Amino acid sequence: MDLLHLNDELNIVGQAKKYGIPLWQHPQFLFLVMGVIIILSSTLSYFIGRRYITDPEVVALFVIVLTLVLLVLAFIIAKSFEKLAEASRLKSEFIGIVSHQLRSPLSNMKWIAELLASGKNNHKQEEYFQMLQENSTRMQELINDLLMVSRIEEGGLALKKKEFALQDSLSEVISSLQPMIRAANIILKVETEGNPPKVFADPRQMHQVLDNLLENAIKYTGRTKDAVLKDGARDRTVTIRLKKEARHLRCEIEDRGVGIPQEDKKYIFQKFFRSTNALRHETQGSGLGLYIANSIVKSSGGKMGFRSKEHKGSTFWFTLPIARQ
Repeated sequence: MDLLHLNDELNIVGQAKKYGIPLWQHPQFLFLVMGVIIILSSTLSYFIGRRYITDPEVVALFVIVLTLVLLVLAFIIAKSFEKLAEASRLKSEFIGIVSHQLRSPLSNMKWIAELLASGKNNHKQEEYFQMLQENSTRMQELINDLLMVSRIEEGGLALKKKEFALQDSLSEVISSLQPMIRAANIILKVETEGNPPKVFADPRQMHQVLDNLLENAIKYTGRTKDAVLKDGARDRTVTIRLKKEARHLRCEIEDRGVGIPQEDKKYIFQKFFRSTNALRHETQGSGLGLYIANSIVKSSGGKMGFRSKEHKGSTFWFTLPIARQ
């Protein structure tokens, strides 16, 4: 897996296509070019120094200083272009995702509005109004996520921290997701070690974190052939664990879902990113949920991470500081 990851990093042409930029603007290509220039410059300066400076130690020192200066400049230039390339990629993904996520519900709402206006199928009006509500909710959720991302990037994520029981928030989230749990035939298990201590964080924001993680687990669980048990049934188990770790409370959400490909793992907490596995099984989604969840947990003084194996499932975890007694 490490060799595959290294090969992906060294594939400059493929990386340039991914960012949607010309090869000469790709940071790694620029760094490679600068490396060649540094080698040529150092070699040339050595021979020039040997010709005009008699002391070989002075020549060596001059070459070393020049090489270090050029290396620093090359690194700065490459990093600058890397930020530009990343901004270009995010802009393209933002336009693509937002246009797709808004176009579908808008098209549905337009179609339903035309049907209602025509006066046909009046006996299905209740069903149509429900569809209108669902599509408007999807649009509202996307807009709320975009506003949340904007606040995070501007440093304006206001957290109203207080002491509360995380298991209470978890119970509320599970209750709100019951229709989804029943529809997906999910077996939900909650495991706790003793009586979990209270945490110090923003209950409303942590409700969103739990909702994002649990909804993802439910959405993708039991989708792959590896989730099929010996009796032919699918393993649709989602396990939630709460346990104390030193001065933090750790929450884990384990699923038997599609998992995350190795090459996608480094991008999983980036905004607008969705893994190739997720896209194959679920077209809807903005790629903002994990970015927002990770930002909230970090702002709360905790950490977030995951472990995953493609086609086997994933376990996302986060920690929160325990409230002072």
